[in-house]
Amino acid sequence: MSLQGKTALVTGSTSGIGLGIALTLAKAGANLVLNGFGDASAVIEQVKQYGGKVGHHPADVSDVAQIADMIAYAEREFGGVDILVNNAGIQHVDAVEDFPVESWDKIIAINLSSVFHSTRLCLPGMRAKGWGRIVNIASVHGLVGSSGKAAYVAAKHGVIGLTKVVGLETAASNVTCNAICPGWVLTPLVQKQIDDRAAQTGDLEQAKHDLLAEKQPSLEFVTPSQLGELTVFLCSEAGAQVRGAAWNIDGGWLAR
Repeated sequence: MSLQGKTALVTGSTSGIGLGIALTLAKAGANLVLNGFGDASAVIEQVKQYGGKVGHHPADVSDVAQIADMIAYAEREFGGVDILVNNAGIQHVDAVEDFPVESWDKIIAINLSSVFHSTRLCLPGMRAKGWGRIVNIASVHGLVGSSGKAAYVAAKHGVIGLTKVVGLETAASNVTCNAICPGWVLTPLVQKQIDDRAAQTGDLEQAKHDLLAEKQPSLEFVTPSQLGELTVFLCSEAGAQVRGAAWNIDGGWLAR
């Protein structure tokens, strides 16, 4: 699949899942607008190796005005967004009665509201061009629950609901909207959970095994590059009639 001439905006793409997806899209020929905090020069060089145009915008996606500025940057410097990957996300673990209100608000803003705002701002340009792909990185936690993750689970369920609505509203066009629902991916967020377990047992490898064994029958992590390849498929002609889907890639988590 060649994405030559297409521009992809991937939120939260300076590390982890977002970077893996950005690299795979670049490898397929897409120009990239990266997003994330801090110095992105090293990441830009990684993406540049594939030959496409690369830019970076440091928008905090919990801020609607900054999202709007990021989309305006993409339109000004790249001619618009053809592929939108809503990936940015944060996590906090606590029982509902102990869950800090500020953590709830921040997770909903970044994991759910930013998906809505980025989508509503990119859709007019996609419709005008007659082609677009929106890929929302949800989670298996958009399809099932887990204790201690009230805000994350609520947000990811919301992302899947929003995906279905946008999928329906764009169904008669060449714009598609789908969600990818990963199981455990070895990101900094997941590594922290492993480290917390290891702090109690003193065995890092056992902590990793136990985390996987509880949910993911394959006992292997999903990789960012696998998520990237699925994203490329959804951008291809083969994925043109995949609409409003929540596609789990989870090592068998939901097959139990």
